[in-house]
Amino acid sequence: MGLFNRLAWSLQFFICLLPLFNIFNGSERVMALHKVNVKYQTDDVANAKQVYRTGYHFQPKKNWINGFYHLFYQYNPKGVVWGNIIWAHSVSKDLINWTPLEPAIEPTKPFDKYGCWSGSATILPGNKPVITYTGIVNLKPAPGHQVQNYAVPANYSDPYLRKWIKPDNNPIIKPIHQNVSSFRDPTTAWFNNGHWKLIVGSKNNRRGIAYLYRSRDFVKWTKAKHPFHTKKDVGMWECPDFYPVSSQGTNGLDTSKLGENVKHVFKASLDITRFDYYTIGKYDLVKDRYVPDNTSVDGWAGLRYDYGNFYASKTFFDPIKKRRILWGWANESSTTSEDIAKGWSGIQLIPRKIWLDPSRNQLLQWPVVELEELRGQKIELKNVNVKKGDTIDIKGITAVQADVDVTFTFSSLDKAEVFDPKWTKVFPPEDLAKSICDIKGATVQGGIGPFGLLTLASSKLEEYTPVFFRIFKTSDNKHKVLLCSDATPSSLNQNEYKPSFGGFVDVDLTEKKLSLRSLIDHSVVESFAEGGKTIISSRVYPTLATDENAHLHVFNNGLEIITIQRLNAWSMKTAQIN
Repeated sequence: MGLFNRLAWSLQFFICLLPLFNIFNGSERVMALHKVNVKYQTDDVANAKQVYRTGYHFQPKKNWINGFYHLFYQYNPKGVVWGNIIWAHSVSKDLINWTPLEPAIEPTKPFDKYGCWSGSATILPGNKPVITYTGIVNLKPAPGHQVQNYAVPANYSDPYLRKWIKPDNNPIIKPIHQNVSSFRDPTTAWFNNGHWKLIVGSKNNRRGIAYLYRSRDFVKWTKAKHPFHTKKDVGMWECPDFYPVSSQGTNGLDTSKLGENVKHVFKASLDITRFDYYTIGKYDLVKDRYVPDNTSVDGWAGLRYDYGNFYASKTFFDPIKKRRILWGWANESSTTSEDIAKGWSGIQLIPRKIWLDPSRNQLLQWPVVELEELRGQKIELKNVNVKKGDTIDIKGITAVQADVDVTFTFSSLDKAEVFDPKWTKVFPPEDLAKSICDIKGATVQGGIGPFGLLTLASSKLEEYTPVFFRIFKTSDNKHKVLLCSDATPSSLNQNEYKPSFGGFVDVDLTEKKLSLRSLIDHSVVESFAEGGKTIISSRVYPTLATDENAHLHVFNNGLEIITIQRLNAWSMKTAQIN
């Protein structure tokens, strides 16, 4: 497989630009729509702090990013906050190590004069990539008048695709409704019935809308009569994604794939909640519409790729390894002044292989296997009991930059605490798991749990980020498993946004075991429960538990004895990142 072919297929995937950025001040989350902070647009980061810089998660050398696909990411070359966005360009052979190239797309034309926002790439016949992206033609109405453009390589024979041309027949798609400031983020296109098709995210008041467009030549596009999918009371749909998944096995499918054993996934990044939601359903070819299955909640209470700090995601199909890869972006939870001190803002989470769970009711996700090449020194524990109040120090690895994979077992479910039915009345369904994690933290004694990991812990536990399970018994004698990742005790610094995140894990407890894998990397903890059924990513900024002062523990604060059936932990090498 030649380098050009490898890079060409990789172009299919893109992580959306966030049209919002977050500023965090203490426990208050303040959002600003495309506000360019002029006083922060500076290149001067000579004295930038690097203690929170990740070792194996992609991020720029300096300044602000919030979007990335295999070759390109949106980047502010002048500062650590949103503004002056260009399409920067890096290449990788393994999704882990990265080499920077010169910028690929910058605002230079009337159809993108005020911004080159997010989009996607599609591989046309002849192995020819084409990028579609949102251009801003006017700053009014805020956040800007949005159109869809395309770009093509200046030289298809260049294996690095360094230069891109934006033809003068842009824009190729204009909004035909009045809401010109909410019309963005074209998807990867798919082909059937003689047409290329893509969708663009939008809204009408609080109704989320995905508009479908068709084209025979990828230049002249016609809007379908009816929306591809729509849902009331969810707000703007950013960064929509639509792709097929196989109902048999874990292999990924080309975006245009159809067939008897094929389901489809529709995902939207909800501007209001700042989370990514997805449903599994059916693609109605006759009506060119998407219809969610009745097993998928369509809205705020629906399934999420990640129940933590994760947004603006996108998938792509890797035809070489027959897999679909998911990327997500994690912004900072620190304040703007702290970002300036760091000299950078925003990271990409580890790419994940994604496939349909055998139940067909949800997706499974797992870090790409290439990440394992960074594993270094290893320690292993087997059959270690952890009693109530115990913490076991996991020594022998670099705790600030580690990969930890552990399976817990317990002998009985009898001590599971009662799931309070009042919770479902007091807390909205979309916040139920998080709210229980808030009130039932790692220090609140339970029956079975809380048990799990104390990551990025200081020597005397003044700071730590716990990732843990709790098991509840419901009124019908069934069990609910809760996964929490709590940033509340993560830092003595009171300025950061330190939320508690939570998600339920749909798992059969017949074997009385639960598994957890956590990727720890200085200022990010990505945790995968039960083989990727529920995932939570947290951004944290300890003041004491940094570098060699960080520790890792297994803990149990429940009445039931927990056994570490198996724990493997590795120090992680530092990847080549720009």
